[in-house]
Amino acid sequence: MTVLESAILGVIQGLFMFIPVSSSSHLALAQHWLIQNGSALPPPESPEMVFFNIVVHVGTVVSILIVYRRALTDLVARSVADLRGLVGAGPRTEGLYLKLMMMGLFAVAVTGVLGLTIRKPLENVFANPALIALMLCVTGALLLWTDLLSPRTKGLRDFTWMMALFIGLAQAMAFAPGLSRSGTTIAIALLLGLRRRWAAEFSFFIAIPTIIAGNVLLPILEPEILSAFDPLPLLTGFVVAAIVGTFSLLLVLKLLYKARLRYFSYYVWALAALILADAYGLVDIGLTGAVMGHP
Repeated sequence: MTVLESAILGVIQGLFMFIPVSSSSHLALAQHWLIQNGSALPPPESPEMVFFNIVVHVGTVVSILIVYRRALTDLVARSVADLRGLVGAGPRTEGLYLKLMMMGLFAVAVTGVLGLTIRKPLENVFANPALIALMLCVTGALLLWTDLLSPRTKGLRDFTWMMALFIGLAQAMAFAPGLSRSGTTIAIALLLGLRRRWAAEFSFFIAIPTIIAGNVLLPILEPEILSAFDPLPLLTGFVVAAIVGTFSLLLVLKLLYKARLRYFSYYVWALAALILADAYGLVDIGLTGAVMGHP
């Protein structure tokens, strides 16, 4: 992988990590296109590229920390105050923020348990653009549906362990490229009645430990991938993803609060149609032929 290629993939990850159109699918498709046009990149479903994808995902964690720095600081500080009150080391509190912190960690644990079970089968989707197209269609439907929902009414005090369970399950299923992690988790949170602000914050907060844990766990499960890349391209992809992701997240939050995510539905449906047309020889843009059996 060259530095230029890693920068291009970092831009794609940063842009589409928060724009809810599935960064994983865009990374896989971009990698297919680069390979078709002479790049020496490993296949998108290979452990090496899966590891690179996780590294640039961690770059976008930095974006979340930047945009939500005040809210995260407040959550941690209030959780600590709740814990001190619980053990008698400080004033007694309502305990709301400690409870929310624990439910967030529970959602991440649910994602981890299910993710370890389905990780390998879902990785095979990276090799099949037709399946990516199908998942993109599902993402588009979810985004359109979130805009059509009536105003949600539940706040932080209405958050339950069952809601955390379903959001954690949704996050695990979004490991499949084509399903947007943020779009899927936010859609489920809205379905459960959470207001748009809290649906977004919970979705992005649980992304932090989920992505970091995945970045630590994969090299443990498959240590051979650590020697697959020069550190410079990895660092380049990480930094570019963090910078681009910050601006992407700010844009998405504005559109989410105004119920304008359906604009992205039209995009992912058009992209899915283009992928299928290319995969089955109706057009030739060199995007999917290598993995679908076309020249």
